[in-house]
This record gives sequence, structure tokens and C-alpha cells, in this order.
Amino acid sequence: QVQLIESGGGLVQAGDSLRLSCAASGRTFSSYSMGWFRQAPGKERAFVAASSMSGGVTYYADSGRFTISRDNAKNTVYLQMNNLKPEDTAVYYCAASTRRTMLTAAVNYDYWGQGTQVTVSS
Repeated sequence: QVQLIESGGGLVQAGDSLRLSCAASGRTFSSYSMGWFRQAPGKERAFVAASSMSGGVTYYADSGRFTISRDNAKNTVYLQMNNLKPEDTAVYYCAASTRRTMLTAAVNYDYWGQGTQVTVSS
């Protein structure tokens, strides 16, 4: 069992940056691939980024503005978001998966956090 708690969301202006954090409970954090997803009002949950168990391999829905990283010693995964745009407004969720592949699909994740709201004003 893994419990995930996101933090770092908030209200920012277009062009600003935010770093989201996701702290995981348990002593087996490095046994999970980690992902970030987001869900905007009226839309389905969408893949943002994922990291392999070691952090050596990362995946992104779009390149350039977002960076996922993890610190296995701190049981924490991060999402650095730069040059935020109003269309990035959503609830952001972190998730943990026992899989090593197919990490862009939400169905492949076993545990989810409660989400953190990110609102970007124009």
C-alpha cells in the first residue's frame, strides 16, 4: 500500500513557474514508477509526465515546459512546470505504478493522490 500526498499547487499568472511535490509513504518508493496526470473541468484525466523507478528514464506528453524528477531517498516525486499557460489549469494528480512500461495510461497506475489545484490566470 502506498499513500501519495501532492502539494505545491496554487494560483499563478501566465508565464510563472510552479513545482509540485508528491510525497509517498512506505519504504518501497523506488519500486514504483511514478506519473503525473491532470484533469481540467469537463475533461478526462490526461497524462503529463512519468518517471521510471530509478528516475533514469522519463516520459512526457509534451516536451519543453515540464520536468519530472524524483528523489528516492526522500520518497518524493516532483513536477517542475515553467512558462505556465491558462490551458494548464487543472487538478494535478500523482500516481504510482508497479509497471515499468505503458506509463502514459492512467489505467496502469495502482495508487493515486488526492490532487492539487493549479490555476493559471491570463
